[in-house]
Amino acid sequence: MEKEQITVLGVGNILYTDEGFGIRVVEKMMEEYEFGENISLVDGGVLGMNLLGYISWADQLIVVDGVRNNGTPGDMYRIEAADIPQRVRAKNSLHQIDLLEALTLCQALEKVPETVILGIEPEDMETLGVEMTRTAKEKVEPMIEKVLAELDRLGGTYRKRSTNNVPGNTFQDCGDQRHQGNC
Repeated sequence: MEKEQITVLGVGNILYTDEGFGIRVVEKMMEEYEFGENISLVDGGVLGMNLLGYISWADQLIVVDGVRNNGTPGDMYRIEAADIPQRVRAKNSLHQIDLLEALTLCQALEKVPETVILGIEPEDMETLGVEMTRTAKEKVEPMIEKVLAELDRLGGTYRKRSTNNVPGNTFQDCGDQRHQGNC
């Protein structure tokens, strides 16, 4: 039986403080983890419709982003497929609207991935700057835990890289380890 293709897609604009949250989470995951062959991590930036190929390839799609939901900055959200159109339209972010359109176009290709959006309530998405707010920085690790929990739910495999993160080093040999941390 062929494994489902899982894509973890970080979206946002790293030039506007917390708007780059999804990208920063995916970058850190790429640095710290090794993933099974059926899992792709994608820095989607603000590519919107240009992500159609990545999105339509996936059977399961996990989108990581900043999500305005009238909450307290740092609140974490998990939005399932049925709730995505309302929440995305209310976000007032062009990349989110493009993401919704790309998901809609997948219907024409008859390949719509099961989609979950994981996000945080941003503190600041308007200030020009590549540094996230302290609130967003403090939520990167907890968000990684949420993404890994989604991968566990979907049967994805991953393992934490060795602590010496120099290119060319080997990873911990944990056999069929699916969880972070030591073997």
